Amino acid sequence: MTDESVSFSTFGDAELVSLTGEIDLANAPEIGRAIVRRLQSAGKVLIDLTTVSFLDSAGVRLLDALVGDLQDHGKQARLVVGERGPARMTLKLCAFREDLMATDLTKAAAGFKL
Repeated sequence: MTDESVSFSTFGDAELVSLTGEIDLANAPEIGRAIVRRLQSAGKVLIDLTTVSFLDSAGVRLLDALVGDLQDHGKQARLVVGERGPARMTLKLCAFREDLMATDLTKAAAGFKL
């Protein structure tokens, strides 16, 4: 199921993680493991949530843990949440850090510190 839920590419000098579909208790741990394996050498990470159709508390915990772990290792991360949608709504309801969220990839990448 992970192959359908997560894909990897680059955007500028950042690693791009694109999540799609439902991110919940059933698949969040597997998605997290796939992301961690791939991003061990990344310096900047963009996580695109614009095509996520459902995000529950397990998904929010996954994102919080990923961002925290990346920051603990001196890496920068930004979330792309679009103008509206399930992921944006859930993260806003959970009071997720606004400074880590952007509406599109260009704005998210521009938020990285030099």
